[in-house]
Amino acid sequence: MTTSEPYATALLLVIFGLLMAVSAVFSRASGRLGVPVALLFLIIGMIAGREGVGGVAFDDYRFAFRLGTVALTLILFDGGLNTPLSAVREGARPAAVLATVGVAATALLVAVGARMLFGLEWMHALLLGAVVSSTDAAAVFAVLRSSGIQLKRRVGATLELESGLNDPMAAILTLSLTEALSRGEPLTWHLALEVGMQLAMGGVLGLGIGYAGRALLTHVRLPAAGLYAVLTFSLAFLAYGLPTLVEGSGLLSVYVVAVVLGNGKLPYRTGLIRIHDALAWLSQVAMFLVLGLLVFPSRLLQVAWLGVGLGLLLGVLVRPLVVTLCLLPFRFRWKEVLYISWVGLRGAVPIIFATFPVLAGVTGADALFHIVFFIVVVNSLVPGTTVKWVTHRLGLQAHVPPAPQAVLEIASMKDLHGDVLPFYIDEASAVAGSSLADIPLPAGATLMLLVRGDELVGPRGDTVLQPQDHVYVFCRPEDRALVQLLFGRLEEE
Repeated sequence: MTTSEPYATALLLVIFGLLMAVSAVFSRASGRLGVPVALLFLIIGMIAGREGVGGVAFDDYRFAFRLGTVALTLILFDGGLNTPLSAVREGARPAAVLATVGVAATALLVAVGARMLFGLEWMHALLLGAVVSSTDAAAVFAVLRSSGIQLKRRVGATLELESGLNDPMAAILTLSLTEALSRGEPLTWHLALEVGMQLAMGGVLGLGIGYAGRALLTHVRLPAAGLYAVLTFSLAFLAYGLPTLVEGSGLLSVYVVAVVLGNGKLPYRTGLIRIHDALAWLSQVAMFLVLGLLVFPSRLLQVAWLGVGLGLLLGVLVRPLVVTLCLLPFRFRWKEVLYISWVGLRGAVPIIFATFPVLAGVTGADALFHIVFFIVVVNSLVPGTTVKWVTHRLGLQAHVPPAPQAVLEIASMKDLHGDVLPFYIDEASAVAGSSLADIPLPAGATLMLLVRGDELVGPRGDTVLQPQDHVYVFCRPEDRALVQLLFGRLEEE
């Protein structure tokens, strides 16, 4: 077959489409085993590569780096949009320590192990430690969601924020060490100053872009609903690009911007959240498939013992030690410390960071890339397959209402004077067992929809609210407090 256009592009789309379809279909089996779905995508990419059954020749690290940067931006943005302010308040301090001091300590201890146990040179050992020092939010919560686990609030908030915040520190360390190795220069005390300045710049610019974006989304009137998604995507890319251009942390800025936007009034919120969730999944699949194509199985065999050894060292010794020391001031229970230590999954981020030294031409960078692959696999499989069992064993699952089978959203081009509030009716609810006619709703309030199991019930005056019902109540802002007094805590909180 000819390789001229449009056939070459069509062939590329067919190959990539088939790989993505296989990855998505087999993700269900991966979830049953507790294995991070992203790891499955990585392995499928490797099987399809030059030395696999697919025979796809791909070694463009620069393209992989650019794709990975875009994917990370979208994944972090999606994570930030879904981070409630209550989680930030509850887990910000321990997560900040884990994401800064914890990342630096992890990098150092892995480097010491790589030097003392496996004989790597100090600079290469430090670079390896920096590359694998951050956990992966996408991997952590993909495992939790696929296992159907709802964690207790403080533990879940700390894990979520740590995973979203620790990438910037690892990126700064990796880039600094890569530059030092490529130039043949020693590290100096300026590294600490640079880390602080980049994090501060990323945080400040993130807050600025976030609040400016929130004001823009509140006041702008676009002619089509789909354009609001275009606007939020533009904010995500600006959030990464602008701080990076002025030597700030783009990754931190993206997460901060998304948290600010997600905790404000978003037009078409439900639709926007679904769009960003879908793009985050697409980014994960594409990123891991491409990274898998870069891996050569024959080269993996050469570094297998080193990768497995360092992976076990990181997951079984370094991570628990670092987490224990970092969380000492915050009075976590030993079960919570153990759990946070164990669920420190690695994912795409270390593999993307491992492309930095390859692009910079650092000696031994290709071997480092394949070592990182093994570390990611080990730190995904060992904790990943045991997450559900460990959660129940330690008693850290939260008893929360099941998600409704349907949701209700009011889509409007204008900021309407009213809210649609979701509630879950449990046995202790004041309205449980009452008919709608007997509930003293304010004059301007009405029950719009009732979801009972897999049925939608049209609420009428004689409709009796039962435990396990999900209801959606419309009310005016001035009546919100009374409605919440009647129905209890909002389901989304």
